Amino acid sequence: MMQRWNRKKPHFPILILLFILFIVFTILYNELNIRQINEDPDPVSRNQRASITYVKPNLAKRASEVLDRFSTCNSTREYSWRRIGWVDPSPNLGRGRVDGESCDVFSGKWVFDNRSHPLYSESECPYMSDQLACHKHGRADLLYQYWRWQPHDCNLKRWNVKEMWEKLRGKRLMFVGDSLNRGQWISMVCLLQSVIPADKRSMSPNAELTIFRAEEYNATVEFLWAPLLVESNSDDPVNHKLADRIIRPDSVTRHSSQWEHADILVFNSYLWWRQGPVKLLWSDEENGACEELDGLGAMELAMGAWADWVASKVDPQKKRVFFVTMSPTHLW
Repeated sequence: MMQRWNRKKPHFPILILLFILFIVFTILYNELNIRQINEDPDPVSRNQRASITYVKPNLAKRASEVLDRFSTCNSTREYSWRRIGWVDPSPNLGRGRVDGESCDVFSGKWVFDNRSHPLYSESECPYMSDQLACHKHGRADLLYQYWRWQPHDCNLKRWNVKEMWEKLRGKRLMFVGDSLNRGQWISMVCLLQSVIPADKRSMSPNAELTIFRAEEYNATVEFLWAPLLVESNSDDPVNHKLADRIIRPDSVTRHSSQWEHADILVFNSYLWWRQGPVKLLWSDEENGACEELDGLGAMELAMGAWADWVASKVDPQKKRVFFVTMSPTHLW
């Protein structure tokens, strides 16, 4: 007796149709978004833009209470869309070229050089911190010490420690930022300290501002702990790991009072803004009420306050300012 098999019809045509509809919908949705961005490149809605108020940063009159690790917010509300109305820099405040510079030293690549590098040994530098002493703590691969920066269109002069000291004679070179910039500072100190007699050099105790001094050259190489550049409750160089990060987004005045007289400034700030939302305590807030904003938005405000200081206070004929954009963490 023959049995009749009931075969189910395949669902492939339906699946293919659904897939095609999904692709078409995705393309149309993306086209609509692109059109909206082209018509209105500012992602802030019209209603939000209407409510934006611009705050002049770094005013002398500011909140009397200094933020520290014990500071708290009495309450937290939504971000009010206040923005930093920083001073536009005049055209001559750009980086430009150094007199006599024949190429852009910032455009280049890293090349392996086992002839002139490494420039110093960590074991021979008495100021090397345990946090940064890779070889001391078991790193077997030492090839990282042999990489040298090579600009595309010129050659950098070979490192000459005494020539560097002559350039720094009577000057203050200061690194400002977080522990990544502190690593840059330690490296610079290790590069420079070898030609200074032990009784002619000194290092101040670790603090918010740490100073290496060379008496013969009347020069200092300094590091200022200011991980968010603006005033924050994380400004303690040791005890700064807090659950809630609070900043004054409109004020660098507390830190700038220490860095404003340096001749060469190297700033950095990046990784700390990636660790969750940030609470904003504006300088004119009298009730301790904070606003909350994501890290990227808070960084934009802080960089506006920093840029205002650079634009309004820096004479490029007398002071040189650098900003380190991004770099990996210590752990990688």
